[in-house]
Amino acid sequence: MFKVRNLTLLLIAAAVWFAAGANIAHIGLEEYALGYASVLNVALSIVVGIVFWFMAFHKLTVKHTRRIAGYGDERQLFVKFFDKRSFAIMAVMMTGGIAIRSLHLLPDVFIAVFYTGLGTALALAGVLFAVNFFRVRGGAYPLEPAA
Repeated sequence: MFKVRNLTLLLIAAAVWFAAGANIAHIGLEEYALGYASVLNVALSIVVGIVFWFMAFHKLTVKHTRRIAGYGDERQLFVKFFDKRSFAIMAVMMTGGIAIRSLHLLPDVFIAVFYTGLGTALALAGVLFAVNFFRVRGGAYPLEPAA
């Protein structure tokens, strides 16, 4: 019950990551709309997005895509788009983000800059999971690390 084809896990990951990223970016953009838009802040959001993309999310999408593609034709439980460690990281990040905003632990300008960059990087990870779905399905995704 609740088992899906292995490649469907990539589509689930794509949807979850894109939805989470879009939501977080939306929160940041709402803060920007309160008067925090400036060239410096937008540049900082871009830097945050680039750092998260290259230091975490791109690597994570590659890791999970290889893991999922390695399942072969065996059907998997739909939650296996993540491993246990990734679910734990997600829970800590969500709890921290909610606490920061609800307890007003950081200034609104930080939320604008950081959330916009982070959310954009998360949403791009969702896009990459979708792209990887088509690559794996077409046999064009390398399962072995590049030399």
